[in-house]
Amino acid sequence: MKPVLLLFLALTAVRAQTATVLHAARLLDIETGRMLTPGELLIRGDRIVEAGVKVTHPDGAETIDLGDHTLMPGLIDVHVHLFLHPGAEDLQTVQESVPQRTIIALLNARDDLMAGFTAERDMGTEGAGSADTAVRNAINKGLVPGPRMRISGNAVSILGGHEDAINYNPEQHIFSNATYANNALELVAVIRQQFKEGADFIKVYETGRDTLRNGVYSSIYQYTQAEMTTAVQEAARSGKRVAVHATGEPGTGYAVKAGVASVDHAYFLSDETMRMMHDKQIYAVPTFAISEYFAEESKTPARHESLDFHITQFRKQLAAGVPMAAGSDVGPFPHGTQAREYVSMVKYGMTPLAAIQAGVRNGAKLLGWDDQIGALKPGYFADVIAVPGDPLKDIGVLSKVSFVMKGGVVYRK
Repeated sequence: MKPVLLLFLALTAVRAQTATVLHAARLLDIETGRMLTPGELLIRGDRIVEAGVKVTHPDGAETIDLGDHTLMPGLIDVHVHLFLHPGAEDLQTVQESVPQRTIIALLNARDDLMAGFTAERDMGTEGAGSADTAVRNAINKGLVPGPRMRISGNAVSILGGHEDAINYNPEQHIFSNATYANNALELVAVIRQQFKEGADFIKVYETGRDTLRNGVYSSIYQYTQAEMTTAVQEAARSGKRVAVHATGEPGTGYAVKAGVASVDHAYFLSDETMRMMHDKQIYAVPTFAISEYFAEESKTPARHESLDFHITQFRKQLAAGVPMAAGSDVGPFPHGTQAREYVSMVKYGMTPLAAIQAGVRNGAKLLGWDDQIGALKPGYFADVIAVPGDPLKDIGVLSKVSFVMKGGVVYRK
């Protein structure tokens, strides 16, 4: 065996045995909701070994004292767009090359990690094809900093549907930001191609143009229930799932009956759809952060009216027991600022603990990693953040993350 390889293996073994103790004034037990005071974690390699008020302090272990902070699992955002940034969204995809957008995605991933988001779901590259496969793989190999990623590649839509280039001169042949699939057979073909290119799940635009008039919300569905069922079954054949952009009925109902993993946006759900989501444990992802951002930027009352309607419907969904996950739709607003989604979920009806559990525990389940992340417990990855004060008393401190560890590596201190 070559000397360089022997040295590498030796260094790897030493690193695997290196222990770190994190100490802080508090530690949030996400599963029980208990706040331990003080709180400590023993970390060896990339995993948590012990968690509690007091843990073993092995000889030679590094101790990091974070003072009057709360240790908690890394935040999760299940609806991000790494390939977008603030500005005219449709022009970005026309004017910026895929290599340029991929560089932007890498920078956005870094910003999200530094803000405490240690796991995310990229909900479509908006015309950059499977470039998010390269981003995810580079992060996984440790070449660049970023969250753990579940990626979908390009989203799937119909001709003339959501994200198609319908506001341009057709003679210019501007491409859609999504991949076309106009029937069940095309859905199967596209899904197989997406998985071939590295997708972890499939993102489908189930609804298109929507309107709110006199308190009545309406949206155009893009795929029938039978077509959505075909998509879900084809993904399931490979052990994977489908997430939908779906804002209202009947599209939301079609998607839920088909058995999707999540309904993202979910501005309006019928009573029957809410009941099915509760029974099937299908997550609603409210994406308040993007709605608030557009309402703040817009000078028209329509945006504010739409947000108010969404808030009212969200409260009905909570009362109906619809399970929630936290997804911000970040991209059109700056990456690294999406903790506001957790803040908004509290502002509009959830307790701080419920919002954190929705974001972290439900987020881990939605990503398929609920036995590896989303809690501070032995055997789980050491994805840990620290925030000043007590997040159960002030959810706003999630926007003030001061310490970030992912897989036992400290990225912010």
